[in-house]
Amino acid sequence: MPRIHANGIEIAYGTVGDSKERPLILIMGLATQMLGWPDRFCRMLAGNGHWVIRFDNRDCGLSSKLEQLGVPDLSRMAGDIAEGRSVTPPYTLSDMASDTVGVMDALGIRKAHICGLSMGGMIGQIMALEHPSRMMSLISMESTTGESDLPGATAEADEAMMSLPPVPRNAYLDYTVDVYRAFAGGSEKMDGDVQRRISARCYDRMFYPMGFARQMAAIYVAPGRREALRSVTVPTLVIHGDSDALIPPEHGRDTADAIPGARLVVVKGLGHGMAYPTLWEEMANAIAGHTLNATEDLSSSS
Repeated sequence: MPRIHANGIEIAYGTVGDSKERPLILIMGLATQMLGWPDRFCRMLAGNGHWVIRFDNRDCGLSSKLEQLGVPDLSRMAGDIAEGRSVTPPYTLSDMASDTVGVMDALGIRKAHICGLSMGGMIGQIMALEHPSRMMSLISMESTTGESDLPGATAEADEAMMSLPPVPRNAYLDYTVDVYRAFAGGSEKMDGDVQRRISARCYDRMFYPMGFARQMAAIYVAPGRREALRSVTVPTLVIHGDSDALIPPEHGRDTADAIPGARLVVVKGLGHGMAYPTLWEEMANAIAGHTLNATEDLSSSS
């Protein structure tokens, strides 16, 4: 697995497709390795004219583990935030956005289409605010503006997200399937076998649950972005599932409403995650149409 040095850390990455095609950088969500983007889905994207780059976020997979920053007490942090006290996370989502820019620099990519899922979508939104000159377009998937007035996760999804994973391999695989079923909102499109295979590959590659707390701390302290996103100028596609129990559909609508000219695609039967193989073609086609239009618009204006 190739690694690059970027933004002061080592980042593991992989590519799919032809480097002469439209560069599409995939940013995965909380505590999930780049393999959370299924290989077949990446091949679909590559087949639609993309050079696909996926990477492990810091504190995940084969990228650097920032253990020297300690493990934050999330319960205490949440309480401090609720009471208006200042908290300092080990790092921020802005730091993770800079990681993505560092990946681009190391690969010689001046501008790219940025596609982020869940936490990755938050990072993509921050890139659109802080590094717009490096972006051809944004695709925010299953994500949120982070505003507190939006509906929360279902009790089942929230409990699943904050639960501790078991260490034995088979128990862990069972656990992750149950977690993503809780995120699926009862959707029959969620494929437990696909999720189990994804989780098995990730477990065998690197089992490192300790990074969850530091990444979650970055999410906790990030301010809501609704008003800031009104200044975004990069072409934006928002993809959200109507069955998402972790980040309800209202979050996707709020994101699309906040960003001028953004297009919202609500995918029927999509919950939270990528274990929805019968929906991959729909999502890949939506992404391809968006990046093609954005690339053509950029070419005609330059």
